[in-house]
Amino acid sequence: MPSFEDELRMDEEENRREIAFIRERLPQELKSYFSDDDLYYLMDAIVDYYYDSGILESTADEVEIDMQQVADAVAAQAKNDKVGTFDPEAVFYVVEADMDFQEQNA
Repeated sequence: MPSFEDELRMDEEENRREIAFIRERLPQELKSYFSDDDLYYLMDAIVDYYYDSGILESTADEVEIDMQQVADAVAAQAKNDKVGTFDPEAVFYVVEADMDFQEQNA
């Protein structure tokens, strides 16, 4: 069984892989729009949104997720948290790439 420190290192590596995956899928004009810290925040905010919305607790075989709604909520949360003011259309690409990453690594 991995130690707590080993689990933290594995989580950090997974996050780095996801950041690289997201950056690879962003349109060229957005590649420099988000810092790595922005992307870490957005990834956490996306998970928080899924958790708070109840999506993660669904027992349905397939759950319909409105990615624009997620992007709008995450952009609003970033503004409320004073992390930054992000265009929800730009955040949409992060939400989409995050979902693709999760599906490929499930």
